[in-house]
Amino acid sequence: MSAKTDTEVIIGGKMITVTGNESAEYMQKVATYINNKISDCQKTDSFKKQDRDTQTLLIQLNMADDYFKSKKQIELLEQDIKAKENELYDLKHELIATQIRLDNTVKSLKDSQNELNENSKEIVRLETELKEYKRK
Repeated sequence: MSAKTDTEVIIGGKMITVTGNESAEYMQKVATYINNKISDCQKTDSFKKQDRDTQTLLIQLNMADDYFKSKKQIELLEQDIKAKENELYDLKHELIATQIRLDNTVKSLKDSQNELNENSKEIVRLETELKEYKRK
């Protein structure tokens, strides 16, 4: 387990110390995300008209919205991955079945070729016998 890290970050214009198991870079990235969310909210006039508690609540709602949308996107991607894994599984089995059919076809072709060769030899032998029989 990694050691706890104390990192000073600025969120909403206030410097605070954040303690966690994540790297300082990660904690700065989180702080930047929060600051960007605050900045985005502050761009709207209706947000500016709200009291501080309502502004905080709206920022939290926006962040929760981002979280649930991201979570839904992850679920969709996981479903897509599972569907692609199933498709790949089916394709592998189809490939194996096709390879088996090909192997059987090649074996059958070789058997037929051998039979054709034997029949050709038999024809030559019979033609030879027929010629000898006609000479007599």
